[in-house]
Order: sequence, then structure tokens, then C-alpha cells
Amino acid sequence: MAAAALSAVLAAFVPAVQAQDTQFIPLLSYRTGPYAPNGIPWANGKQDYIKLINERDGGVNGVKLSYEECEFGYATDRGVECYERLKGRPGVAIFDPQSTGVTFALTEKAPVDKIPLITVGYGLSISQDGSAFKWNFPFLGSYWTGADILIQHLGQELGGLDKLKGKKIALVYHDSPFGKEPIPLLQERAKLHGFDLQLLPVTAPGVEQKSTWLQVRQSRPDYVLLWGWGVMNSTALKEAQATGYARDKIYGVWWAGTEPDVRDVGAGAKGYKALALNGYGQDNKVIQEILTHVHGKGQGTGPRDEVGAVIYTRGVIIQMLTVEAIRTAQERFGKGKVMTAEQVRWGLENLNLTDERLRELGFESIIRPLQTTCQDHMGSTWARVHTWDGKQWGGMSDWYQADEEILTRLIKAGSDTYVAEKRLQRRDAADCES
Repeated sequence: MAAAALSAVLAAFVPAVQAQDTQFIPLLSYRTGPYAPNGIPWANGKQDYIKLINERDGGVNGVKLSYEECEFGYATDRGVECYERLKGRPGVAIFDPQSTGVTFALTEKAPVDKIPLITVGYGLSISQDGSAFKWNFPFLGSYWTGADILIQHLGQELGGLDKLKGKKIALVYHDSPFGKEPIPLLQERAKLHGFDLQLLPVTAPGVEQKSTWLQVRQSRPDYVLLWGWGVMNSTALKEAQATGYARDKIYGVWWAGTEPDVRDVGAGAKGYKALALNGYGQDNKVIQEILTHVHGKGQGTGPRDEVGAVIYTRGVIIQMLTVEAIRTAQERFGKGKVMTAEQVRWGLENLNLTDERLRELGFESIIRPLQTTCQDHMGSTWARVHTWDGKQWGGMSDWYQADEEILTRLIKAGSDTYVAEKRLQRRDAADCES
């Protein structure tokens, strides 16, 4: 296993052959360091979908996809260095920053370089407003939508949001832009429903949390929301077990609801719940095709039994959205041609993944339909909640949609502030149509 893992890491640094007539997709990754257990399957899923499109379809309308990984260890400065190194490659289509910190750092660079950023389930929440953020695409949800859905779920479990009045909810969060992002939404919900919000930051990477969980034990919140990543999540669950805090009262963000987060805790995390941004498992059509056309031909990026895992599948989703944006752009700018990053941006802004199209792609049970516009760069704000039974994830809830009224109000206020501070102009109708 150790030798195989090392081989996978070394292979990640070997770029795919890039020809002038290929569409280039840079892949930021972290296969080393404290976030590697989550970063590796995420990166593997992204690579495998690119390989699927090339092997099964011959590319996008005949245009092959090339890629190169750049390891940045979840360090913002190194992530920006990867961006600067890869942004000038011929045929570059898009960047997936792979971290909220890197997203923040690139948000002002992207408009200058005219390269879109795709941030599936992370990034800057106010960038859903496409009239202010032309180059950011936080597809499928932000940390505001995730926080909102968790509060909705707690309200449903109690028999109504009014039952939250007087409750105490603690947010145990990664002390970084990622962890701080849901706070404004939670503060808004706290004012609306009358619950007490306790904020408990954890210093990255999160391997030391004894003092945090001592505070939890002393304050005895009714619920804990876990906004962690990587080793922070398993550490939090172990500390909760050690201090006797009920795991079935802990609810994680979708980045705290994957296999690496609970595998080492096992039965000690039984009853723990987390957001599920996407479906998973090996029964899905697209996963079966990856097993057949990629792993079945010895071209898989990681172990076969990882294919279809929660975080692996999210990597597949990111690449599918990228490919469909390229395909959409080709419909307007020329089938069989390599798209510029500006053309791919148009494709991202004009996606329409209907139920029918998702079935064709093999994603019908993985995500809900998504449609973007000039004003809405998220396209879908739905998620579910799943439960760890001690051995595997399951017990999926029904889909929840984030409250559009609350989100619209917060996003408008936030984007107005951003536009004013940066002295920007909102996009007009002509720009939206271009």
C-alpha cells in the first residue's frame, strides 16, 4: 500500500502530454501534508473523468483534454504560484483553486487574466452574484447555502424552526477563510430564530483541539456544527468521544462528511451527521463507465475501491461541469475547436443541465439539475444530510433547498459592499449577452 501510494504521488507530478490542439485543464492538488487524505481521492476523481472523456468519447467533439497537476499542500501562497505557472499554457480553460483561501487570492486576478474560477461547494459565497463576479462560479452551493440547510434540518428535527428559540448552537470551525465563511449566515439565522451562536475557532491544521472541546463540555451546546477539513474532522470526533459529547448532536459541512473524516474513528463517530452535496457509490452510471473505460484498462489514477467514494465523486462532478462548460461554449463558438478561457466562461454562465441531460451523462442520482445565468453563477442550492452508522455513510435525508429570500438579501448586501470597496461597475445587459 505504501509503495502504491508513493507511486500515485509521483505520478501526479508528471503532466499529461499537451499538444497545441488540446484543451488544457490545470489541476491544483494536495497529495501531501495534513489534508492529503481528502485531497488525494478528490484529485483522483478529477483526473479519472478527464481520462474517461478522452478514452470513451475521444475528447469534447474531438478536442482532447490535457492536464497537469500542481501540488500546493493547501498553502495559499503555493496555490497562487501554481496558478501563475499554469495560467499561460496554450488552451487553458479554467481553474479550480481547490481551497477557499486560494479562491480569495485569485478573485482579483481572474478578471485581469480573463480566466474563470470554478469553486464547487466552496469559495466566496457572495460570488453567486454574477453581475458583480463575472469570473467566479460557486456551482452547487456555498458555505452560506450549506449553513442555511443545516439550520433548516435542525428545525425540521425539532418540529419547526420556531423550536430553535433558546437553543445553543456551537460552530467549531477551521480558523481560515473557509471556516469563517458561514458565520454571517448563521448570525442572520440566530437573529431570526432566537438561538445562541457560540463561535469556537480551531487553529489549522486542527490536530490540537482539547481546549476547544473543553469549552464545548463546559457550555453544553444543544448542537455542534463542524466546519472542518482534513485531519481536523477526525480529531474533532475523537475529542467529542473523549469528552462525552454525543456524536449524533454534531453536524458537519459537506467537506466534513467524507470517508477520510470518519474512517479512523469508526464506531466512535456513529450517529454523526453531515451535509451531502452529492450522491456517491459505485452503482451510478458514470462511475460504472469510469470503472470500465479507465480502471478496466489499467489507466486509473488511484485504487479501484476508492472509485465512487464521496470525495472522489465530487472530483468527478467538478470535471463534468468543466467539460460541459467547454461543450456549451463550443455550441456557440465552434464545435471541434479549442476554446479560450473567455469562451469557457461564457459556457459556465450558460449551462443548463436538465434531468434529461444528467441522465445522459450518468449523473441523475448524483446531483440535481443546474442552470446558470448572468445573475446566478451557482445554478443550484440543494443538499441533503447523511449519517455515519459506524461503518459507512447512509441514511440520506430528502433534498433541502437553501432559503432564497435570506440568501438574496445577504448576497446583495455583500456584493454591494465588495463592488463599492473595489470601485467596480456591475455588469450591464450588453455585457451579460456578450
